[in-house]
Amino acid sequence: MRLADGPRVLLLGPARSAVSGVSTHLNQLFESSLSSRFRLLQFQVGSEGRSQGRIGTLLRLIAGPFAFAACLIRTRSRIVHINTSLVPKSYWRDIAFLVLAKALRRKVVYQVHGGALPGEFFGGNRVLSALLRRVLSWPDAVVLLARREMAAYGAFAPRARLAHIPNAVTPGEADLRAERYSASRPLRIVYLGRLAADKGIFETIEAVRILRDRGVVVTFTIAGSGPASGEITRVIEAHRLGDRTRLRGAVFGSAKEQFWREAEVLAFPTFREGLPYALLEAMAGGAVPVVSPVGAIPDVVQDGVHGLFVPARTPQAVANALERLASDRPLLHRLALAARARVVDNYSVAHMAREFDALYKSLTDETT
Repeated sequence: MRLADGPRVLLLGPARSAVSGVSTHLNQLFESSLSSRFRLLQFQVGSEGRSQGRIGTLLRLIAGPFAFAACLIRTRSRIVHINTSLVPKSYWRDIAFLVLAKALRRKVVYQVHGGALPGEFFGGNRVLSALLRRVLSWPDAVVLLARREMAAYGAFAPRARLAHIPNAVTPGEADLRAERYSASRPLRIVYLGRLAADKGIFETIEAVRILRDRGVVVTFTIAGSGPASGEITRVIEAHRLGDRTRLRGAVFGSAKEQFWREAEVLAFPTFREGLPYALLEAMAGGAVPVVSPVGAIPDVVQDGVHGLFVPARTPQAVANALERLASDRPLLHRLALAARARVVDNYSVAHMAREFDALYKSLTDETT
C-alpha cells in the first residue's frame, strides 16, 4: 500500500513481528485503509520482539524517552498513539511518553489494551489513584475496547475523553461444513498467543488431564511464545500428556490460517483481558470459544450462542465445557456458525479503520 502524504501519526508499541495482541493491532492499522489517509509511523517500546539482557533493558528504559522525543521532532508527527495496558510495567513506562508528547504540543491517543479497571488498579491507594485520574485526563482521547471499561473509566475519571473502538479482524475463507465438526475424530482444541500463566493455559492443560482420566479423548495444541513456555513443557511432561497436548512455536500468515482451519475449539480461560485478537480470529475461522467472561469478551460472545463461558482459574469447569462440546457435535457446529457470523457482521478491520480515521481527523482538525 502506498504511503500517505497526510498527517503523520506516531504509534507506540512492541515490534510488529512480536507475538502479542498489540503487535497484531499495529499490523491491522498499518495494513488498513487508514494508511492511505495518514502517514503511520512506529516507535518501538517494550521488551516484546527484542533480545536484551538486564543491562540492555535498563539502558533502553533510560534512553527511551530521549529517543522518543527526538523521533517525534524528526518525523514531525502531529498525533501520538500510545498503545498501553493498565498493568504496572506499562502504565509507569508510558507516563513518560504521554508527558513528553503533551509537552511537545502533540495530540495524544491513549489506547488501553486490557489490564485492571482503574478503580481497582492501585488497590484503594488514594494518592496513586488520584494520579491515575489526572493521567487519564491528559490524553486527547482514551480509547477502550469494552463497554464495561467505558462505564468504569467514565465513573472513575469523568474528565477523560473516552472513545469505544473494539479490535477487529479481516475474516478469510472458512470451512463450516458439518463434516469438520464430526465426532469421527477427537475434539481439536487450540490456544494461540502469548504464553503466560494469566491466559489460562495451565488450567486448560489440567482440563485435558481431567478428561483423560474420564476417558474423553481430545487434543490440545498450544501455539505462541512467551515466558511460560518452559513451564508449559514441564507440566505436559509431568502429567504424561505428550500424546494429547503439544507446544509449537509462533505461527504467522498462511500457517496461522491453516492453524485455525484445523481447530474446532479455542480454549482461552484467561484471568484478565482486553479484546484478544485470537478470539476474533478463532471465531472467524470457525473455532468455538471456551472463554472466561472478562474484559471485552462478553461484548463479543454470548454464552450458549457463540461459545461457552467458564470461570477463570477453574480447570474442572473448562473440562466440563470441553466434554460437552466433544459429546454434542451438533451444538459445536451451531456455535461455530454463530461465532463466525458474529465477527463477520460486527468486527471487521474496515469498520475499525473508519473509527480511527474519524478520531484522527477530529484531532488534526483541532490543530488547524
